[in-house]
Amino acid sequence: MTARVFIGIGSSVAPETNVANALQRLGDTVGVLALSTFFVTPALERPTHPPFVNGVAQVGDLATPSGLKTLLRDVEEAVGRRRGADRFAPREIDLDLLLYGDVVSSTADLPLPHPDVTARRFVALPLLELAPDLVLPGAGVPLASLAQALPPYPMKPLVQLTRELRRRYVVHGHRQG
Repeated sequence: MTARVFIGIGSSVAPETNVANALQRLGDTVGVLALSTFFVTPALERPTHPPFVNGVAQVGDLATPSGLKTLLRDVEEAVGRRRGADRFAPREIDLDLLLYGDVVSSTADLPLPHPDVTARRFVALPLLELAPDLVLPGAGVPLASLAQALPPYPMKPLVQLTRELRRRYVVHGHRQG
């Protein structure tokens, strides 16, 4: 049985183009099995910066979580991301490995589950949409309980963008919620 793998996707620079480009590249390598609703949200810590488009993808697994993490960095680079000192700067694409099955890791370069799952509403709610039954590995707590406890954050659903991304990038024959 393969692991359920979820990737957080965000972009604040030409998001419609860059999210689509990243999904195309992920689809070509690991396959996009499902996509959450995408939301527009204010930039964290920088109210004057452009808003982000955020969502979650369920993708196929690779041999290891570190192999998938390397692939995500390669996709980010191919889409135009250049990492700088400001972690809240606008960016073409941000791909975070949120969950890789039941793997729990506390290393700095590969934290699993990703800390944003329990800290950011715009990560937890899209993940919950794709995995409503999920119990967070290592914590043993239902994601639904954790998500409900998060503080409110402005999230506007992008219905048309979500529909188009699902139509173009989700593997046909896989059930999309």
